[in-house]
Amino acid sequence: MADIIQLLPDSVANQIAAGEVIQRPASVVKELMENAIDAGASEIKVVVKDAGKTSIQVIDDGEGMSPTDARLAFERHSTSKIRQAEDLFSIRTMGFRGEALASVAAISHVELKTRRQDDEVGTRLRIEGSQVQEQEPAQTPAGSNFLVRNLFYNVPARRKFLKKNSTELNHIIREFKQIVLARANIAFSLSHNNGLLFKLAPEKFGKRIVGVFGDVIRESITPIESQTRIVTIRGYIGHPDKAKKRGGEQFFFVNNRYMKNPYLHKAIMDAYEKIIPQGSLPAYFINLEVPSESLDVNIHPTKTEVKFEDQQAIWQILHASVRETLGRNHMTPMLDFDQENNIGIPPLTRNKDVKPPTIEVDPHYNPFEQEDNRNRGGAPGAGTPPPASRSSSSGNAQKNPPFNWQDLYDDFENDSGQTTIRIASAATKQEEKREEPGKTFFQFKEKYIITPVKSGMMVIHQHRAHTRILFEYFLRMHRNRSRVVQKELYPEVVELNNSDYNLLKQLQGDLKKVGIDIQLMEDNAVRIDGIPAEAGGNSPRAMIESLLEAYAEDKDFGDDMKETLALSLARATAIDPGRVLEQQEMRELVDKLFASGSPNYTPEGNKIVAFIKTEDFDKLFK
Repeated sequence: MADIIQLLPDSVANQIAAGEVIQRPASVVKELMENAIDAGASEIKVVVKDAGKTSIQVIDDGEGMSPTDARLAFERHSTSKIRQAEDLFSIRTMGFRGEALASVAAISHVELKTRRQDDEVGTRLRIEGSQVQEQEPAQTPAGSNFLVRNLFYNVPARRKFLKKNSTELNHIIREFKQIVLARANIAFSLSHNNGLLFKLAPEKFGKRIVGVFGDVIRESITPIESQTRIVTIRGYIGHPDKAKKRGGEQFFFVNNRYMKNPYLHKAIMDAYEKIIPQGSLPAYFINLEVPSESLDVNIHPTKTEVKFEDQQAIWQILHASVRETLGRNHMTPMLDFDQENNIGIPPLTRNKDVKPPTIEVDPHYNPFEQEDNRNRGGAPGAGTPPPASRSSSSGNAQKNPPFNWQDLYDDFENDSGQTTIRIASAATKQEEKREEPGKTFFQFKEKYIITPVKSGMMVIHQHRAHTRILFEYFLRMHRNRSRVVQKELYPEVVELNNSDYNLLKQLQGDLKKVGIDIQLMEDNAVRIDGIPAEAGGNSPRAMIESLLEAYAEDKDFGDDMKETLALSLARATAIDPGRVLEQQEMRELVDKLFASGSPNYTPEGNKIVAFIKTEDFDKLFK
């Protein structure tokens, strides 16, 4: 029998490796930018077309490469940073020059122009699918110029699963932000389809945050700093009153490199506990400085996940530092000692006896004896005090209730359709009457709507239900162009950062189709002239900000711009947990939900409706 195990060709092995490192155009941007930083660049320019699907170009003024280094940089396992295994535990650079280039070259057309500072002539290298097509001397500025075209041209299955341009561009912007925030001392720019999105000069960390997120964040963050033997913490944390319901302004860096760490994220969330609304996220931009030997960055292909030697101690230090910063800046709940005299407790006088309070009881009081003022002609007015202020001249307690209290049950009986309550002269008797299910609604924890059904109890997630209803509503408006605009009497102007401004610029036409009328102004400002009538009373500013947050966090829902916009707008305007709903509001919400096309699940696939069977209730009492 012939042998069946064989070594893969380098071109195939590179394509397999590319699947781990290069997931989308944003991965290429990340790897090339990190290589430029390692090359000592003081300025890095990123130029993309069609969200990187057509081309990605990264230009730096770093040290450049020799002809031999330029060729070797695209070989597998090539690096300028590691000589032996021990070097893996002392890495302080972003990427290892050449580590990802082999993967990029395996799935695209790459052209590299590079020259070292001291060389008179540089090198031009062209590679297609890991195969070197051309290498020759060339006149080029000092540094490196990488041009990557036709990403995944030879892996059509991967290219097919790329998302729409707006989604891929959001991923590129996210990677760009992560890198530029970590390296505030370097100048960066990002352009897309000949439009400049970011142009950042070298500056301090705080100013870099403002440059990325706009002036609106300047008054929303406060500095944090803590130095210990284990870790040094520097950065900024957000004010509790500026916490948002969705993420986007949460950044961890370790030794000036972006990282993901859910464990340390929880340390910050615990520090904000009870001072921000449940489900909200505070902004934070925190850099941790630790000895490189206590850090392992080689646990994930993209190196965004790291492992700390003493992670538990860092958790405690970070948590304490955030709490101390919040308290020092008066951003935590405090006892208001200025209000202690308003409690109503009189000061105690020395040598004065303290007597317990006395209570006057009327033994003749009977709450079931009533006085019908209307029948006796004693309606309030014309010298007769109203019932609420009527009192006995003899000092006895009031004998009659202020009004006909049985009437409180009238609405309950008429509206519920579930329960009839009859009142006798000295006792009450309750009689249940089963009618059509779904006529009575109860709100639980201001989050769920509960109603009885034949099989037991139906529980509805109110926020998800409203999201489903609004999604179909906005989608219908967009398709039929039957928008209902609520014009603003005093249009509000909102200042945005570059990426949000350009996102609204792309969406402006589609937003008008669903009832959002905006006008683009200078200096990244937007004027809101009108919002949809179904916006639910949200302020125009809050709605636009929520829309941007929701759209930026699009979980790759479909490739249809209309559906993505409808979903983002529905998320931004749906009622949130914590809102008290009236009986009529709950009834209308449930009616509209079951009139929708898919009442059981949200557009993302989250469950809306759950059932608790009567048998499950019976089991609780066994």
